[in-house]
Amino acid sequence: MMEKPIFGVIGGSGLYGMPDLADVETHHLDTPFGPPSSPVVIGSLAGKRVAFLARHGEGHVHSPSEINYRANIYALKAIGVERVVSVSACGSLREDYEPGHIVVPDQLFDFTKGRERSFFTDGLVAHVPVADPFCRDLSGMVVEATRETDKRVHAGGTFITIEGPRFSTRGESHTFRSWGMSIIGMTTSPEAFLAKEAELCYAVMAHVTDYDTWHAGEEAVTADLVFKTVVANLEAAQDALRVLAGSFRTTRDCDCDSTLSTSLSTRPDKIPPATRERLGLLVDKYL
Repeated sequence: MMEKPIFGVIGGSGLYGMPDLADVETHHLDTPFGPPSSPVVIGSLAGKRVAFLARHGEGHVHSPSEINYRANIYALKAIGVERVVSVSACGSLREDYEPGHIVVPDQLFDFTKGRERSFFTDGLVAHVPVADPFCRDLSGMVVEATRETDKRVHAGGTFITIEGPRFSTRGESHTFRSWGMSIIGMTTSPEAFLAKEAELCYAVMAHVTDYDTWHAGEEAVTADLVFKTVVANLEAAQDALRVLAGSFRTTRDCDCDSTLSTSLSTRPDKIPPATRERLGLLVDKYL
C-alpha cells in the first residue's frame, strides 16, 4: 500500500530535481476531469513522503489558461494528499516586495475570465465559503520554512490572478496597484478555490520575479526575465520545501477538511447518478 504523502507541491518540474529526493515513484493518473498536467512524482524528502505535480506540464507545455486545474487538484486528493503548497512566480505591485523576495499571501483576487473554476456542475450545487482562501495554518508553516533560506520573506498580501498568458499593460498594472493588490500572477485562481472545494489546505510560496509594468525605474516584465529569476530562486524553493518536510506538523490545526459540511445545496435524491459517481471522492462522506 502506498504511503500517503504529508503534503503535495504544485509548481515547476525542476522542484523535484533535488538530489536528496529519494525512493522516487512516478504515478500516471487519470481523473473524471481528464489527466492532470503531468504525472505525480512522490519521493522521500527529509524522511517524509512528498508529492510533486508540474503545473504547466513537463517541459512547460500548458499555458495558464489551458491548465486542467480540476484534474490537478483531484489527482492530488485521490492519492491521499491533504495539504498543498503552490510554488509560483509572481510580479510585485508594491515597492517593498522586491524581485528576489518570497511572499506567502493571505488574500486572493480572481480576475480570470474563461476557466473551469468549480467541481460542482451538472446537477450538484455547492456554495463554498472562501473569505479566507488560503489555509492560515499551512501558510504559517510555509513562512517559517522559507525564513530558513537566504531570501527575504513577506507574510501576507493580496494576490491577483489574471488570465494571461500575456503580461499586464501599464494601465492595468497601475489600476491593480490602486485597488490595493500586492502581487500578480496567472495560476493561483482557480487552483486555490478548487482546493477549498476538495477540502485541502492550500498555501502559496510566491517568488517575486519583477515589478510587473508599473515601476518606472525597472525593466518591464518579460518571459525571459521571469524564467531567469525562477531558475535563480529554484534552490531557495527546494531548500524551503526540505525544511518544511522536516518540520511538518501532521495534525491539521484548521477547518479546511470540513469546508463542504455546510456547502452542499442540492437535495441528495436530485443529484444525477453520474454526477454523484464523478464527485464521490469529494462528497461521499456527506451523502
